[in-house]
Parts: sequence; C-alpha cells; structure tokens
Amino acid sequence: MPNIVPISRERHADKGWKRFDSYAFAAHTALAPLVAAELPKAAMSLPIAFVRQDERYVPVAVLGIEPTANLFVAPDGRWIGAYIPSALRGHPFALARTESGDRVLCLDEDSGLLTEAGQGEPFFDAAGEPSESLKQVLDFLQQVERNREQTTLVCDMLARLELIRPWPIQLKAGENERRIQGLFQIDESALNHASDEHFLELRRVGGLPLAYCQLLAMQHIGLLGRLADLRANAAQTTTRTPASFLLEDQDVLKFDWGSP
Repeated sequence: MPNIVPISRERHADKGWKRFDSYAFAAHTALAPLVAAELPKAAMSLPIAFVRQDERYVPVAVLGIEPTANLFVAPDGRWIGAYIPSALRGHPFALARTESGDRVLCLDEDSGLLTEAGQGEPFFDAAGEPSESLKQVLDFLQQVERNREQTTLVCDMLARLELIRPWPIQLKAGENERRIQGLFQIDESALNHASDEHFLELRRVGGLPLAYCQLLAMQHIGLLGRLADLRANAAQTTTRTPASFLLEDQDVLKFDWGSP
C-alpha cells in the first residue's frame, strides 16, 4: 500500500524528489480512472468502460484482464500504449482531501522517489516557497481534479437518463475464453432514441463527447487478449534474443521482451 503523506516544510524542506522513469508502479493497476478532457485521446488506443464507485459511474481505461495485472506495462517498466491515463502521470504525487474539505498535495514516501537534500528536485526554494517543479505538479493535479468533478456531473446525468448499461465481455486469450464482469457501457440504442430535450441537455453539459468516446473505444477491448497472448508467449521463450512485435494495425504497440 502507498504511504501517502502531505507535503510540508517541516517534513520535506531538507528533502528532494525524483521523476519516475518506469511504470512498474502501475504494473498491478488493471483499471485507471479517466476524466472527460482526456477521453478523445484515450479513446484512440485504450478500451474505455464505466465502473460503479460509491453509487456513481466513473469512466476508466481497461488495462488488463486480471484484476491485478496491467498489460500495458512491459516487464522492464515501459509503457507500451499510445496514451497514458492522467491518473498515472502524477506519480508519486496525489491530491488528498482533508477533514475540512480542502485539497492538499501529498507524496507517496514509499515510492522510492524521495531523496535526500541535493539529490533530485527540491520541494521548496531558498525562501521556503514551493519550487517551480512542485508548482507544476500541483497545477497538473488540480486541473485533473477540476475536470474530474465535471466528469462526475456528466456521468450522473447519463445515469439519470438511463443511458448506461452492463457491458458483458467474452474475451479470447490463447485457447481460453475469459469473462470480464463489473464493467458498464453507453447504451447506444437508448442514446439514439433519446428525446430532443434530453439530447440537448446532454450536449449542454458535454455528455455527448464522453458517450461517443466510450462507444468508440470499445473496439480496443480485443487488444487485451492479444497483449495477454504476447505476454504468455514471451514468458515461455527460453532465449533472450530481442523480439519485436507489431499487433496488426497497431503501430503504437512495438516493443521487445528481450531487454532485461
């Protein structure tokens, strides 16, 4: 479990931090939450679904077949997809809500990216103010959080209009058929038959792009099976000869398993 600690002058003024150079921290993340602003890019290369969280629907990138395996993280920590969800790009930082409802910038101190003074980037400058690099991190996370709130409102409306339904998935991986449960999708038929009033209401709040992006991204679900097959085949390889893979028309999924 991550050790999330609020950043403070008392605790971090004499420390530094390093930017991550591996996505190994996300190797066990099968679902990554998305916000509406990133859906157009994510939909071009990642399967997208909804999950139920606290009685609400949340759009997520579906990154694996198993609950704790991310097929888009190679064994050496490289990300092999064309788009990286914003939820992963802020590592090792996160915004946490205090008891008073305020958001504070926190750090996972067990990430291996916390350093001693003089190593990496400083948390604070000589005047004791947040460093420029820390301000950039905070600005990025705040932008994502603001858009997350808008995304929640849109998903609430989609649910209220009964435009979200279960997405039963039967996926072929190797010789086996795998069932993935607990995911939801836009009900395309219900969307197409929405009343003019509801359609205009969705357009006003930005619900239409979110709905169509999710429907478009469903075509990528088969990619998970192909990635699982490649991983299984690579695990059975007895030589360490570099092997490059190109999945059909996916020119963004070139990678080799030969690296240590």
